[in-house]
Amino acid sequence: MAYRTEHDVLGDVKIDSDAYYGSETERARLNFPISGIRVQDEFIKSYALLKRAAAYANMKAKKLDPRRGNAIIKACEYITSGHLMDQFVLDVFQAGAGTSTNMNLNEVIANKAIELLHGKKGDYKIVHPNDHVNMSQSTNDTYHCAIRISTYDYATRWLLPALDSMEKSLLYKSKEFSSVYKIGRTHLQDAVPMTMGQEFYGYSGSVKHARVALEKALSAMLELPLGGTAVGTGLNTPKGYKEYAIAELDRLSGRKFYAAKNMFSEMQSEHAELEVANALEGIAIAMNRIANDVRLLGSGPRAGLNELVLPAVQPGSSIMPGKINPSMAEMLNMVCFEVMGNMHTVREASNSGQLELNVFMPVIAYNLLFAVKILSNGINAFNSRCIVGIKPNLKEISRNLEMDTSLVTALSPYIGYAKAAEIAVKAYNEGKSIKQVCLELNIMDKAKLERILDPRLQAGSKK
Repeated sequence: MAYRTEHDVLGDVKIDSDAYYGSETERARLNFPISGIRVQDEFIKSYALLKRAAAYANMKAKKLDPRRGNAIIKACEYITSGHLMDQFVLDVFQAGAGTSTNMNLNEVIANKAIELLHGKKGDYKIVHPNDHVNMSQSTNDTYHCAIRISTYDYATRWLLPALDSMEKSLLYKSKEFSSVYKIGRTHLQDAVPMTMGQEFYGYSGSVKHARVALEKALSAMLELPLGGTAVGTGLNTPKGYKEYAIAELDRLSGRKFYAAKNMFSEMQSEHAELEVANALEGIAIAMNRIANDVRLLGSGPRAGLNELVLPAVQPGSSIMPGKINPSMAEMLNMVCFEVMGNMHTVREASNSGQLELNVFMPVIAYNLLFAVKILSNGINAFNSRCIVGIKPNLKEISRNLEMDTSLVTALSPYIGYAKAAEIAVKAYNEGKSIKQVCLELNIMDKAKLERILDPRLQAGSKK
């Protein structure tokens, strides 16, 4: 392998001559062989978009000469279009603040810009990673911004549509099942009648609540501490830089970002990131709840509730022929467990910032983006391969409803709680329906009894 030698403050570093990254990236690559998990492409592309906006702002402020600036912009465009992703080689678990990843970006952009200007990689007199690509910037402000840009973009493009589709599917099922009267359950015990449509309407409401919470949290990610540089003071930034950079970022992204009102606060703490973490965990809790109910209602077919017929997507056992498991719901459960753990990591990292900077940004960025990705994919898969194909087991539902002892609840206003309880116990002990016992005891006129015990009336709304 051919090498080139680069020099930094610590001495000489040998680098693969074909590599676009430089000495700081190579040192970090060797220092942090931790997990084998690379910083996500989505994060890199968002960071490159930010670098492009910064180059434009520096040129507009007349701090960066157009020849270098335009080469940097072209190099950034190359990265945002998906090229050179193999040059971003660093592990998620690295030095604090993400300086290594920022320098990985700076070096790759610089060497690509040098190449565009017909120079050789490593000739930083042409374009320098720090002096030109990182001009008016610090890892401390730009990494925060890259977290917010990438998370906002990824969540709005993938997770919000996934939640919207899930909510619509559940609403459709609530209408489809509006005339399926079933036994309700509380404390895992028989309760008063309801419709399966009402049950699914409840699920749709949980998804809507989680979606609205995420939308609200994401709005906080539009506030960027860009231009704060090292500690929030804006040292080394020219007049107008911040405004020029955010306006260009808006133009490139189609979003409406704005400068942080309190740079120091946004760099010390992870306010917006925590809001999004809480919203993501809320989604995981809501989806886990629904997956649990789907598994429970579909349990059986002989020894479970067996009220839902779930689409069969794969054989369920390597030893028991014909066994079919609730595979899609189980998958979603595991996704939700992972997201809950991811968000605990984000909270702990956010809780550990000190003085002017939270240095644990890399693990915050990774976990937010990973949670968005697996939630988006998990919800879409669960929706398309389970929810849309769910059917009610009408025979089992009807049998359960007929023998529901909680039907007696509707008689309480007429015969009193104590008498109603006696009838419920007698019906259960003798294996009879409430109606049958009431007729035997001649509680009231048959027509009136049937009207009061009618599960359709007890269930109320048919939603």
